[in-house]
Amino acid sequence: MNFATTTAEQIRQRIQERPVGEPFTPTAFLECGTRASVDQALSRMVKAGAITRVTRGLFVRPEMSRFVGKVMPAPIKVAETIAKTTGSIVQVHGAEAARQFGLTTQTPTQPVFSTSGPSKRIRVGKMEIRLQHVCQRKLALAGRPAGLALAALWYMGKNEVTPLLIGKIQQKLSVTEFEALKSVTSAMPSWMSDALFKHVRSASAVSAHG
Repeated sequence: MNFATTTAEQIRQRIQERPVGEPFTPTAFLECGTRASVDQALSRMVKAGAITRVTRGLFVRPEMSRFVGKVMPAPIKVAETIAKTTGSIVQVHGAEAARQFGLTTQTPTQPVFSTSGPSKRIRVGKMEIRLQHVCQRKLALAGRPAGLALAALWYMGKNEVTPLLIGKIQQKLSVTEFEALKSVTSAMPSWMSDALFKHVRSASAVSAHG
């Protein structure tokens, strides 16, 4: 068996072990062979229909639906996989985070994610996914509910973030996640940390009198 065949077999086996619908990049298989041989093996698997190229440098063993056929991975999974190649952090954009917390009814027209890495646009079929570079402190707690809350607060802005709005967010978070949000006040601008402090203080006063 030649080296190229060995590389292809190793890659095929590793892909079979991955969850269906989870995107991956060629860098996941560099232990199996040279970059050129990995790229060649993946290209052959695409032609054979074993995997699908989601976008340049990103592949998936797609989920199959009897209604729509191949189901492409969720935009957040695409964004996270692309970001991982540069060691970047990804977080749901504040507009979508605010919608999830019921702070706005506006639905973003395209998937946008905040990242510590470079800004870029990723074309997936007819859809465009945007990665938007933001400063590191806006990405504190990324990937967990408290991080989503923080993103929503940044998006709502100074004029909208009040102790009352903090209360609405607290209602949607577990005790653990709200404590996590309180733990990153040093990463917040003063208008945000002040609103959080005032809400916590008034809630404590109410419970003390209750």
